[in-house]
Amino acid sequence: MANGAAVRGGGSGGRRARATLRDVAEAAGTSRSTASRALGGHGYVADHIKERVEAAAERLGYVPDVSARTLKGRGSGLVGVLVSDLRNQFYAELAAGVEHTLSAAGYQMVLVDDHADEERAAAGARAFLAMRADGVLLTPVARGATETLVGHGVPVTELDRRSGVRGCDAVAIDNERGARLAVEHLIGLGHRDIGIVVDEVQWDTGRNRLKGYRAALRDGGLPVSRRHALDLSQGEGDQAARLAAFLDGNPSLTAVFAANNVMAELVWQELKRRGRAVPEDCSVVSFDDLAWMKMVEPGLSAVRQPVFDLGGRAAELLLDRVGRDGAGRAESVVLQPELVLRGSTAPPKN
Repeated sequence: MANGAAVRGGGSGGRRARATLRDVAEAAGTSRSTASRALGGHGYVADHIKERVEAAAERLGYVPDVSARTLKGRGSGLVGVLVSDLRNQFYAELAAGVEHTLSAAGYQMVLVDDHADEERAAAGARAFLAMRADGVLLTPVARGATETLVGHGVPVTELDRRSGVRGCDAVAIDNERGARLAVEHLIGLGHRDIGIVVDEVQWDTGRNRLKGYRAALRDGGLPVSRRHALDLSQGEGDQAARLAAFLDGNPSLTAVFAANNVMAELVWQELKRRGRAVPEDCSVVSFDDLAWMKMVEPGLSAVRQPVFDLGGRAAELLLDRVGRDGAGRAESVVLQPELVLRGSTAPPKN
């Protein structure tokens, strides 16, 4: 058979057999060891030979045998990435930052969306174990997935939020400081009745943003009122309807801090629905800075997170631990947000 490819007859219906490294080597006119070095990125191979081997592999549809590679002690070359909602631009950009760093280091990313569900996260962790992933990055929904992976000796780096499980690295944003920046800005403009709309307080991201909001009010000499805080992670019912009821019950609010991009969109839409002008009738600041916030009129002031860098730094931390076979103390890295001012904040009318 040309190019060393084999075809099974009989009941297979002429289906092409899975190409092997030997097939690739024969097609490229090299030894198996040279083909292995060219495709695996280990050891020296002349550029023109590497190109020839890669072309042969693509032509034959060659896929490396992960289990064989693992048995030879070289690792699978796979890194599992578990995030909570790829429909949310935040997680998509986070995954992009991870992939950029992993691919540059010669690793393949296996991406799983757990939809913020504990059972799906646990299933994702088991899948990563089954494929012998060299390491895993995840935005933990709860402790379970991290505990499973760490318990099996898999290097883990948590990003964006932390589960509290020992033995894994973490990269996160200073969420409390970001919230302080937003609320201190509003206080500096003269606002005294400032509301917050938050969710995900079951995670340290939401809790720390709520903590920063309250700390900024106290430091500014303002009372901290439970009536001015809407936690949409608690209770049931339509979020838009609950936000409307919250605003109805707090007519004195002159500013709202939306604690993430989803909450910001809800607040923005509800204020527009009511015909309340931003910032003339109500100032708004978001935690998260997405593309749409620059395109609306007025532009939405926001706490910007270095999301792409967050993913990249987490990947670097994980690969460093993989290179040390998991040895060493767990490391925690905190990145700083910045406040981006646009047109959605102004002094209150009164």
